[in-house]
Amino acid sequence: MASAAILAALASGGVIGLILGLVGGGGSILAVPLLIYGVGIGSSHAAIGTAAVAVTVNALASLIGHARARRVKWRCAGVFAASGMIGAALGAELGKAFDGQRLLVLFGLLMIGVGLSMLRPRRTADAPDVRLTRRSAATLLPRLVPIGLGVGLAAGFFGIGGGFLIVPGLVLATAMPLSVAIGTSLVVVSALGLTTAASYALSGLVDWGVTALLVAGGGAGTIAGIALGRQLGARKGLLERGFAAVVIAIGVYVTATAV
Repeated sequence: MASAAILAALASGGVIGLILGLVGGGGSILAVPLLIYGVGIGSSHAAIGTAAVAVTVNALASLIGHARARRVKWRCAGVFAASGMIGAALGAELGKAFDGQRLLVLFGLLMIGVGLSMLRPRRTADAPDVRLTRRSAATLLPRLVPIGLGVGLAAGFFGIGGGFLIVPGLVLATAMPLSVAIGTSLVVVSALGLTTAASYALSGLVDWGVTALLVAGGGAGTIAGIALGRQLGARKGLLERGFAAVVIAIGVYVTATAV
């Protein structure tokens, strides 16, 4: 691998880890275009498989930091993740059978849609003590299960961790605060990423050398993202709007070049 490609892979991993550590998602939705247009992986399917492995490892690393800060609702995450893994397994099989060029077009359109949804004002969450118990199950399970299935299907089909789909999904289903939804989402990102990664790895669609570089860069990015998130917590709305603009811009570029 050329030195420029190595540096690009390390930098891409740093960006993925930074975003995951900072806002709990979104690094994965950038991973595929970074690998294709930055690192130079020619196959969209190989880029999806490689991204899924790297994002899973980086999400697990970021989860440790959020768990230590007690920002994870484990039972809610477990139900959401179990439902999402079923959807992700189905989505990954559908994605591999789909034409690579059309997959990129749809991926670009998804990025635009997610970016636009991030710009919409969010209703303030009002249930910081929400827990999945026998008493609350009748209310929470009918929300967590179908939303988890839908997010998992999209995550597996497009080879993304689904962080920016999971966070609003968790808030919608449980009314947990955004900061807690960010930490909780990393459990689901890890589970969905593992499901997608395993499917692509078994099909030989993972570049392990690039994966190692992404993970190496992602470790440093994750540490920086969590630290920066603590300092800029009060300006998270500004950070999310800025990142939404980046996601939309890249989505437009991917769509335009893939058509």
